[in-house]
Amino acid sequence: MPLPQTAPSQAALSAEFVQLDAEQQVALLTEAYPLDDKDRYLPWDEIRYRTPPAGRSARLHWFGMAMARRASARSLPLLGRGDQPFWYCNAQPVLAALNRLDQAQRAHILADETLMTNAARRRWLQRGLIEESIQSSRLEGANTSRLLAREMLHDGRPPRDKSERMIANNFAAMQTVEEWATNGDSVDLEHILGLHQVVATGTMHNENDAGRLQRPGEARVYVVSASQEIVHRPPPADELPERMQRITDFADLDPDAEFVHPLVRAILLHFMIGYDHPFVDGNGRTARALFYWSLLRSGWWLAPYLPISHFLLQAPAQYSRAYQHVTADNNDVTHFLLHQLDIMDRAVEQLGRDLQEEAAATRDLLERLGETGFSERQLAIIDAALEQPSRIFTIAQQQNEHRVSYWAARADLQNLTERGFLQRQRSGKKFVFRPAPDLLDRLGGS
Repeated sequence: MPLPQTAPSQAALSAEFVQLDAEQQVALLTEAYPLDDKDRYLPWDEIRYRTPPAGRSARLHWFGMAMARRASARSLPLLGRGDQPFWYCNAQPVLAALNRLDQAQRAHILADETLMTNAARRRWLQRGLIEESIQSSRLEGANTSRLLAREMLHDGRPPRDKSERMIANNFAAMQTVEEWATNGDSVDLEHILGLHQVVATGTMHNENDAGRLQRPGEARVYVVSASQEIVHRPPPADELPERMQRITDFADLDPDAEFVHPLVRAILLHFMIGYDHPFVDGNGRTARALFYWSLLRSGWWLAPYLPISHFLLQAPAQYSRAYQHVTADNNDVTHFLLHQLDIMDRAVEQLGRDLQEEAAATRDLLERLGETGFSERQLAIIDAALEQPSRIFTIAQQQNEHRVSYWAARADLQNLTERGFLQRQRSGKKFVFRPAPDLLDRLGGS
């Protein structure tokens, strides 16, 4: 796919504007609006193909639209090439999405202690961290199946190849930023380098590249498409120390600084790591981990439950295109904001559907059991055993999946064994648990 066409320069458009008579100039400026007739915030590369208002060229229509966007723009301390600042427009789609997502978090079932127990929240959090670790790695080329990857993380076994190492590292990175957010650690260069070290160790061609910025004199890493076309040339490596300082300053939660919405801040940090590409490899995974860290330390607690990279993976070309529209439209990062906010909207909806499906499955399972006295964790084990009759359960696996102690995990499995739902067997030096052969009969058939 060719790169989007660069928007006409303001100087060239201004020269065309002054050729209009006074009445035409007034009409253009009066009618100028940042959105199209369907209330979409489109880039120049799409506007140029659409029919402009009668008597007006596509270029002058864009001029009015760009003027309206600049009128409600917010300039950022983050810079593109030539020290030109990035900026975004407080357009209605941005404001509406931020409000919608904030409301979704406030009203989310995971926040309702009367409907969701701490044990259930821990399990859903673990599920979210695992899913994000897998899908974020697949975005960067990991090709392990989701089933094998989940089993690796649940069982705590060592990764067997580079793809599994990427996933294990991502999971460790998600746990790391969760801990840093809990501890109130500052986003500084040392932490970002440490985060890259976690993400990249064991996956780099040269292990010494993990946890360091690219240096002047090295061949700069470019961003290429699937067809190996260069789609982005990051700034020179000798600018990286200053640019990283700008990123960490922007990440700071200074209460006296001008307010930036937590979602906007996190998305822009994600964008800047991708734009600057400061590392030899692992930039995308580091950017997405930094995104989660920023949200968590801002109090946006729902983020790690959301399957965000799942939706990025569904349309990676759109993910890349959102970056390209920013640079093509004179550093207007609104395009990337809207893309990411849409992804988050879809992730929130998917999480809601998943929660509803599990609630329905739990109700059905309780009816089939015909008795009480099962914990939520035990119900989850029985449900998993029904889905995978050959599955092996271990104490370590249940510790990881439910975020509980060894003794709690052991008690769950032992109790289900005593009640006839599981069978305990020795495997080497440890015990494993398998679904009982007559599990379906105990539940009243299929």
